[in-house]
Amino acid sequence: QVQLVESGGGLVQPGGSLRLSCAASGTIFSDNVMGWYRQAPGNERELVALITRGGDTKYADSVKGRFTISGDNAKNTVYLQMNSLKSEDTAVYLCNAYRGKIGVRYGQNSWGQGTQVTVSS
Repeated sequence: QVQLVESGGGLVQPGGSLRLSCAASGTIFSDNVMGWYRQAPGNERELVALITRGGDTKYADSVKGRFTISGDNAKNTVYLQMNSLKSEDTAVYLCNAYRGKIGVRYGQNSWGQGTQVTVSS
């Protein structure tokens, strides 16, 4: 099993930036995929961005060009740089790790506790 610890959420004004981090511990495999989902009140959980250990990425259309996901394999940590934040980005952001490929899950599906991101003036 993989344990995930998120950090970096907070309150930011529209147009501002935040950087989220997710550190993984436990048994990490070469086919682990990590990334971020988000869930706003009353909404379903939705994909934000994913990254493989080889550097392949996937983004939700709503964040393309504004968010960047990156990873440090040596530290088993992924980052989400969020720029040009909008009020509709307000949500709990959850880190996810699983074995597989982008779009294909083999197993070992782990979730972090989540970190709140609030975009408001």
